[in-house]
Amino acid sequence: MAPAPVADGPAEATARWRAAAAATGPGDRAGVERAVRAAYRAVGLAEPADLRWFGSPLAAAQAALELRAAGAVTVRETVRTLPWDAVRRQAVERTGAAGWAPLWALTGGELGPVTNTLADRIRGAVLDRIAPEPDTENDEDVVEAARERRVAARIALLDAVRGQHDAPWFAAFEAAGVLGAEADAPGAEGEAIAALAEVARGAGWWWPYEGVVLLSERPVELHRDEAGRLDHAEGPALAYSDGFTMHAWRGMPVPADFLAGLGAVTAERIRTEENAELRRVLLEHYGYERYLADSGAVPVHKDETGVLWRIDLPEDEPVVMVEVVNSTAEPDGTFRTYWLRVPPSTLTARAGVAWTFGITEAEYHPQRET
Repeated sequence: MAPAPVADGPAEATARWRAAAAATGPGDRAGVERAVRAAYRAVGLAEPADLRWFGSPLAAAQAALELRAAGAVTVRETVRTLPWDAVRRQAVERTGAAGWAPLWALTGGELGPVTNTLADRIRGAVLDRIAPEPDTENDEDVVEAARERRVAARIALLDAVRGQHDAPWFAAFEAAGVLGAEADAPGAEGEAIAALAEVARGAGWWWPYEGVVLLSERPVELHRDEAGRLDHAEGPALAYSDGFTMHAWRGMPVPADFLAGLGAVTAERIRTEENAELRRVLLEHYGYERYLADSGAVPVHKDETGVLWRIDLPEDEPVVMVEVVNSTAEPDGTFRTYWLRVPPSTLTARAGVAWTFGITEAEYHPQRET
């Protein structure tokens, strides 16, 4: 297995592993399998004789649940946790305590929020598919069995190694010089981490057990917005080859059939939506300004800074917005209108505008608004 090239610095390592974390489509199965065997050898374990591929982490997690029920023994701590801790210590020692913090901020700290959120969303969706929350209205024995299955599913998910979603740590290790062609005499732990990194470049989540490894493919589709949140209005935001999908609108999980009706949404549809979270999605898609006009909303306050509007929603906090007009004309001589969402407790337009600057109404005295 050829070592990965070392990045020129934190920015290059971060870019490389950002791409790995978001990669879709089949990876190099043969290369991944060689890397898995190398990871076992590096920590003194016998190579697994049985490597099984699955189309998604859902299918692999279901298989892990069955393996555990049959008495399979996980080796995750030996294969992943122990070498991981050792290499992390090497990284801190190499960079120095004072150097590690800024390096992490530029690598793992940069990738972590988006990647970890995605991994958490996948974990939650898989858990709910394998072992839904028990319906307490069922028979007591049925509820207890559902609870036990959910606990077992949680434990099976803890056996997983996150593959491509461990990218934040690999970026930090590479930038610190403890992963890659120029790593200092890495030893067994370093060899194990290098192998784990190779798996992450070509596979999704995977489960290491004695003699058996369960590997899941990367997704075939991944759609996110500019903030890195799952987001797609025309189909699943995340999709795997075996049919496991997740639908979302700007990070908000939504039912698969919900998005199909977004194009025909009306103000009445928004008003009558019982689910508060879905109502917010509908409102955001429809547009606050349009909803204000179509719902017959009236302003609650007006001053020289703008107009304060309030949209009361059933069983939810109201949407309060300030309508402001840019004091600088556009090239065509028009003046653009902006809508600023402010806290529900806002009572005046001035207070709302001041809040957007992080100050109080009394402190807001602009000499010239732009």
